[in-house]
Amino acid sequence: MRALLQSTRIVFLFTLLVNAVAYADVNSLEATIDRNPVMLDEAIRLTVTADGSADRDAFDSSPLLKDFVVGRTSVSSQTSIVNFDTKRTTVWTTTLFPRKEGTFTIPPLNIEGKSTKPIQVKVIPVQEQSNVARDYFVTTDIDLKEAYLNQQLLYTVKLFLSSNIERGSLQAPEMQNAEITQLGEDKQYTDIVNGRRYQIIERQFAVVPQASGEFTLRGPIFTGEVMAANTNQRFGFFNRTQQINRVGPDITVNIKPIPQGIDYPWLPSEMVRVDEEWPQGDSFVAGEPVTRIVTLTALGVVEEQLPDIPEFYPPNFKLYPDQSNTTTVEKDQSLISQRQTSLAIIPTQPGNFVLPEITIPWFNTLTQQTEYATIPARSITVAPASGANNANTSNIPNTPSTSSTGTDAIQNDIPSTATKPSVSTNDESKPLGSASGEAITDENAQFNWMVIGVLLALFIIALTGWLVTYRKLKQAQSAGLGITHKTGSAQRIHSSAQWDEKAHFQSLMSVIKAKNTRELTPALNKWIKALTLGNAQLSQFKGITDRVNELYALRFSANKVDTSAQSKQVTKALEQLSHEIKLARSEWKQKNTKNDHTLSNLYPAS
Repeated sequence: MRALLQSTRIVFLFTLLVNAVAYADVNSLEATIDRNPVMLDEAIRLTVTADGSADRDAFDSSPLLKDFVVGRTSVSSQTSIVNFDTKRTTVWTTTLFPRKEGTFTIPPLNIEGKSTKPIQVKVIPVQEQSNVARDYFVTTDIDLKEAYLNQQLLYTVKLFLSSNIERGSLQAPEMQNAEITQLGEDKQYTDIVNGRRYQIIERQFAVVPQASGEFTLRGPIFTGEVMAANTNQRFGFFNRTQQINRVGPDITVNIKPIPQGIDYPWLPSEMVRVDEEWPQGDSFVAGEPVTRIVTLTALGVVEEQLPDIPEFYPPNFKLYPDQSNTTTVEKDQSLISQRQTSLAIIPTQPGNFVLPEITIPWFNTLTQQTEYATIPARSITVAPASGANNANTSNIPNTPSTSSTGTDAIQNDIPSTATKPSVSTNDESKPLGSASGEAITDENAQFNWMVIGVLLALFIIALTGWLVTYRKLKQAQSAGLGITHKTGSAQRIHSSAQWDEKAHFQSLMSVIKAKNTRELTPALNKWIKALTLGNAQLSQFKGITDRVNELYALRFSANKVDTSAQSKQVTKALEQLSHEIKLARSEWKQKNTKNDHTLSNLYPAS
């Protein structure tokens, strides 16, 4: 047993020694190709065989990129021992696609000190007129070989198959500085070409160039496996598959730059339109929001190319825009892109107004002229809000204008507290009285009347106490007791209003500093309500109103003004508005302070 173990060790060590000597380096290196000459749309299978030890990653295909498109490379290794003679081989197999016709040389390839011999390859044109029909081939076509920047090109690929394939894949075409998108699903049909029936698979792509110049659109590569019958076998399940490779011909296109004189966002297309939608109809009421949906549609562009939809409205409208949505769909062999914006518009006062037209310029690639997609100007009439001037009517809770409701509540703070309970009591007493006389017994009616009497007495007592307290407070205020602001309720009301006005004033100054003209009018209204406790409106401050009108007139002016000059004018207008606001604030506070601190005459006139 011990002798057997020793002999086994000797054999194992000897084998390791032989393998170490065999793996010392590469003994020889050979390169072969499967066909020569080769048609332009066919592939060459290059096989490189290394005799001896070689690293599997030693193959470098970069020298082949000058004249060929290099496909996927596979590697396999094999080791055999015959009569203690160890032989190891490593094989690299790669696919080469010629770039153009002519005679080319596969240069020497180096692997671990050994080199292959150069191989000359002749690339011939595709022999479409040959009497021998080809089994498999790919054709390419494009609708325009000269186009403008960002203009869509329609690229069509057709794969012709004379027999069924086991599996296969068709790569997309390639082009520098271009966005390539497949359009729809593949089309499959049959046709006869050169007297032979083919199954045809058609695929279309939208090519949108992103740079100008001359570019080569590389044809797509088809790789598949078909059944190769073995004539030495009787049964079909012994058949083996055969790999085929085909490439579509390249196409050169010329992309022209943006024409001279284009001073708007570049939008090349065959059709552009802009539409609007008013879900609420054409009725407008002051204070009620109306949603306006504007949709921009362009043919043959991607959604990133769509410009923003301009929004110009008079200063009498509050605007609440929603985030715009963009999408791209495929229809009728073209890309169709849309941008949709939704805007809530609230008229702030009644009257007749004109909404400016919406105009979007675009470049017609068919006529090569600038055209305009337009929504015409619209004249609208804004009706006053129902019940907006009467705070005590029953229609106010249904009025959609929140600003009018808030103002009425501030203006009628104390009186509304006194009047609402009496109205409510009168409304409730009638049904109780009628019910007691018609639907209940005498005892129940007497009990109900007692309850009503007690509640009425309590209400009268509470109302009388409130009136007495209110009268005393008014007398104390008229006698000068409220001047020092040290009484409890008066001090809290005054302090709360002061702090509220200060916060709204700071918010208004922030809006002006940020040049946010869209939020300017709401911030002004809130500050004026806080400053005047709801006793004044924006229209009563003439200096501020004039500056606001000038600012909006500058913003919505139809005349084309230089951007930098317009920015300076807006900045100057905002500074003037800020000055008017501070001046009005100071004057209002001085006026109210003077009225609060004015004492009655010591000797009143007789």
